[in-house]
Amino acid sequence: MTNNTWEKFPEDTIELLFTAVEEDDNVDEHTSLPDVIDLRCPHENIYQNYALCLQFWRDGFTREELLGLVEKFIKNPDLPQAVRMRYKYIRARYKHLRFAQRLYSKKHQSFGLFNTTTVVLGHFQDAFRNGNQKNLKYYGAILRILLSKPIWSLVSYAMSHFELETESGFIAYRQSQIRTLGTLINHSQLTGEEFHDVRKIVSQQVSFYDTLRSINPGNQQAYEMSRFLAAINGIMGDQHDVMVADKLSGGSMYDEATALEPDLRLRLEQLLAHYPL
Repeated sequence: MTNNTWEKFPEDTIELLFTAVEEDDNVDEHTSLPDVIDLRCPHENIYQNYALCLQFWRDGFTREELLGLVEKFIKNPDLPQAVRMRYKYIRARYKHLRFAQRLYSKKHQSFGLFNTTTVVLGHFQDAFRNGNQKNLKYYGAILRILLSKPIWSLVSYAMSHFELETESGFIAYRQSQIRTLGTLINHSQLTGEEFHDVRKIVSQQVSFYDTLRSINPGNQQAYEMSRFLAAINGIMGDQHDVMVADKLSGGSMYDEATALEPDLRLRLEQLLAHYPL
């Protein structure tokens, strides 16, 4: 099944999703898992979730605006905080839709050019955050191509035309992700790459519950899952930023195996113990 037209949500729903995504790195000391994690998600919900993520991306900015921001940073990486936040929010919309493609599509993959754009947007952000002029120019040049009109049109079409996963397939996919998470944290120490893999799984899971709670604000389980996963994401995000900065300055932290922080490991183990597999 492919979809040419997708459901459109009111602005209030978009705002709820924006707030949820903005909280994805907030570490709440008192957050806890719901009593039961219900994995059911009817096909209608899968469709609605993707539709909201697509609208969140499409309506949040224009190609011209993003390209303009890239040009500004190439000329002057030390732009005001408001401009940096605008870039961050646009990139967050890309990341959220990439998670949606991986979650809800039959292939559980993001379209190649869209995925590449999302990755390069991240490298470009790391470059201006850390004052790396060489990387700024390099990734900026790639973004000029990826945000050109022909590629933009191709990507925009691909975001709307693909096959959605079934409910049983969606449950099986999420369970496989959590099993992979369990395998990764069975190691007493993780390399930077393994750490990144853990964070990718957690971020993808939190994106699902962020979307779910935005469509249905009364869904308490979705809210609790969103906040619990966001706390894990936040702890990992702080550590990941330090590792990236070290790597850009020529350090070896990213390649060395290190132990997870005790609080982080505890939260991950709680998730694994509670998740129905």
